[in-house]
Amino acid sequence: MQSDKSRRRISPDDALKLWTEYRKTNDPRLRDRLIMTYAPLVKYIVYKKIRELPARCEVEDFISCGLEALINSIDRYDPEKGATLEQFAWTRIHGAVLDELRRQDWAPRSLRRWERDIARARESFIVLHNRRPTREELAESLATTPEELATREHEIAASEVTSLNTLVISDEETTVERIDTLVSDDSRLDPERASAATEAKEKFRHAFAKLPDREREVAVLLYVNNLTLREIGDVLGVSESRVCQIHGHLKRKLKDQLAGEASLFSEVA
Repeated sequence: MQSDKSRRRISPDDALKLWTEYRKTNDPRLRDRLIMTYAPLVKYIVYKKIRELPARCEVEDFISCGLEALINSIDRYDPEKGATLEQFAWTRIHGAVLDELRRQDWAPRSLRRWERDIARARESFIVLHNRRPTREELAESLATTPEELATREHEIAASEVTSLNTLVISDEETTVERIDTLVSDDSRLDPERASAATEAKEKFRHAFAKLPDREREVAVLLYVNNLTLREIGDVLGVSESRVCQIHGHLKRKLKDQLAGEASLFSEVA
């Protein structure tokens, strides 16, 4: 218990000594100690920004890319530039989280401005009136028409490439799964939509098949078997930080291969 506490709290001088020893010896155990020492920093940064993250984003994705940035910061740190290791790692992690958010977002910035403005207007109305606004009231707050607001909300919803099981707030202020907020409409009766869904699934299967065996194995353990990163590391006989790296690589490869298919995936998201 004491070792956990000391690992979470380390002085800049002690961190520099540990880092200097690692650079001299290249001992992976020293590197792992540094990673574990500053790993809580990743969660702190991600969870501090969690209110700013759209519902389509999985927190686990940002923790993964943050850990990868932490690992890179340890290898690229230069004490001669004046910053402490923690300051340098903070900057790299924070930048990586922002970059990942921008990279994941397929929607134009103008649409994201609408999303932020709608959210702020809704929150202000709730504070003033202690209830959620109707579409007409929300449109008036935004100096627009209900029709324009409905169009923007539809565009925002279409841009959300996310699981239908994502929890959202309903009009009755209860927590429900996104699938329960959709209009009841049997998509099987729409040949065009059914075709788009089939095509999207085929493209994903094709992209997934191109991944190396280890990356596919990590994906199955994480998303099918629902194991944690640490549990996957135990199964594969590697460190949790290595699993984070593999996870980051496979996500980038899939998103790069499917980057031009946003319209298709909006049909099955």
